[in-house]
Amino acid sequence: MAETGVFPSPSPPPAASPLFRAEHFVWLTARVLEQRLFAHHFLNGGADPVETALDAYVNEDGGYGHALEPDLRGPVSRPLHTAYALRVLDSIGRCGGRRVERVCRYLTSVSTADGALPAVGPGRREYPAAPFVPIVDEPPGDLLATGPVVGLLHRNEVWHAWLFRATDFCWQRIESLDASHPYEVEAAVAFLDSAPDRPRARAAADRLGRLVRAQRLAVLDPPRPQDWPVAPGYAPAEHHFPHDFARGPGSLARAWFTDEEMARSLDFLAGRQQEDGGWPVTWRQWAPAPALETRPMVTIEALRTLRAHGRVIG
Repeated sequence: MAETGVFPSPSPPPAASPLFRAEHFVWLTARVLEQRLFAHHFLNGGADPVETALDAYVNEDGGYGHALEPDLRGPVSRPLHTAYALRVLDSIGRCGGRRVERVCRYLTSVSTADGALPAVGPGRREYPAAPFVPIVDEPPGDLLATGPVVGLLHRNEVWHAWLFRATDFCWQRIESLDASHPYEVEAAVAFLDSAPDRPRARAAADRLGRLVRAQRLAVLDPPRPQDWPVAPGYAPAEHHFPHDFARGPGSLARAWFTDEEMARSLDFLAGRQQEDGGWPVTWRQWAPAPALETRPMVTIEALRTLRAHGRVIG
């Protein structure tokens, strides 16, 4: 320790690989859950430690809380927390069994009459939340919360009575879109990529891709993002790129972009790794803890996207 009492911050060697630098960043900043997720995805770590870390966030009602989704603080279960928990379980091949049955019971209890999930559920204003995720007494169901969860459960061949209503909601909402914004499109893709009716999903995705290009929702020239509009309510630089919609080459959204457009997008994603080894958060930051906890999540997602598209990250 220096005489001033300040610990110098260690930095990885500048010539280190992207994965080495990201690993350094994760060990330095991440929660135990994301540390174990990183180890599972990139260091041959087991799935059991990930499940054990995730158990710290589960509640008796079958939902998840305790700021698992960092922009919602407090212990109470929220649909967005539970959606992240399901993504974690899916990513480690553990999205099934009694745990997911309990999750589906929780989702049924908080869904609207048409089977949709609200982002946060009603009430409980005593706990902090990001200003862009308002807490209201009767929250409406929306595609952002519902689409990714329903798609993920279909991909894992989970069947529950609630899924029938929720699936109908997703189809109705997606097929009626005549305007949208990037996060809603991402949610739609998450549903369509795993929806059981594949011809219907391909037709809906084709229509959605034309909407994305007509509304200029994806930046196709990353060095000039200022030439593309930012959706109303988004942060000033909260642009989206082809890789945000097509997380892997098998996504239906991959057909929306040429090989050259996709390559430029992936080059841009790889180049966004920062000096400390992590990737930046582009949406609006509102408190120190969520900002710190979110960056490792974003970093793991960036690495998984690059690897899925065949980019060497080691």
